[in-house]
Amino acid sequence: MTKEIDLSGHRIGPDRPCFIIAEAGVNHNGDPGTAIRLVDAAKQAAANAVKFQTFITSKVVVPTAPMAAYQRENVGADKSQYDLLRELELPFAEFGRLKRHADTRDILFLSTADDVESVDFLDSIGVPAFKIGSGEVDNLPLLEHVARKRKPIILSTGMATLGEVEVAVRAIEDTGNHEIVLLHCVSNYPARAADCNLRAMDTLARSFGYGVGFSDHTEGIEVGLAAIALGACVLEKHFTLDKRMPGPDHRVSLAPAEFAELTRTARSVEQALGTGTKRPAPAELETRKVVRRCIVTTRAIHEGEEIRAADLRLMRCVGGLPPALLPLIIGRRARCDMDAMAPVTFDALA
Repeated sequence: MTKEIDLSGHRIGPDRPCFIIAEAGVNHNGDPGTAIRLVDAAKQAAANAVKFQTFITSKVVVPTAPMAAYQRENVGADKSQYDLLRELELPFAEFGRLKRHADTRDILFLSTADDVESVDFLDSIGVPAFKIGSGEVDNLPLLEHVARKRKPIILSTGMATLGEVEVAVRAIEDTGNHEIVLLHCVSNYPARAADCNLRAMDTLARSFGYGVGFSDHTEGIEVGLAAIALGACVLEKHFTLDKRMPGPDHRVSLAPAEFAELTRTARSVEQALGTGTKRPAPAELETRKVVRRCIVTTRAIHEGEEIRAADLRLMRCVGGLPPALLPLIIGRRARCDMDAMAPVTFDALA
């Protein structure tokens, strides 16, 4: 049975509403005021949580590390990854402010921690869970440090093999922490729909018994909605105030109106999934009465007459016996007079 986790009253797991995370990430571009506005916009767009990225650049990347290809393309500048991250780094105090603001707006605050110091700080301000990015899936010391905080862990698995995910999961479990959600992810920005392999979510669920979700780096909302239809219990999607802003992630992010459309449509998809029991919907019952056929007479039949096959026809009619009973009626006698084109009922049969 797949395990559920609790995130500040949000039950996350199969047969629960999908937990939708507005991934603000570094789309504040290093400006605390923009970060505050991202919290407000995520709340207005009906996200369950708004998530940022907390890191100390000097603890994460060496000064000479190059940018990834997507970063070079989206930033449009020739600089090191170190310089890029330094521009996008917010002081710890600003994350405390963001957490307090999110609390007042009644939206869950989350942040991806990329180093031990950031993990400890986020724990100190009371984050309800830790998000771990795909780049740290094989960083076992960091995973173990996070796991010992005894809080739920949402682990992205982009770029990882199933075997690497297993090693990461076992490292977390060995600390005694079994509060895990695994996010399938394609670490390309933007990711092509053809690369998304959403059925890998089912592989993760069957392999480890934890809730699964999707960290969506595609453009648009279609792939994310497909993930929900396939059982994602968490959907993470990049979010920005303006897709035209400079920065590495704005291009693959949804603007506020687009994110609101995602959340609205996601809830419709969930309602459409239903229970899986094959039965008429209540709204079908009235239609069923008038479009299903029943047994009617083809001529007037008098009391006592034997009813022959030629005397009966299957037609749309309210109140008659269903077609399956036709063989049982042929050869019976009429208990009373029946008009032509009248529904045949048990009361009319001797």
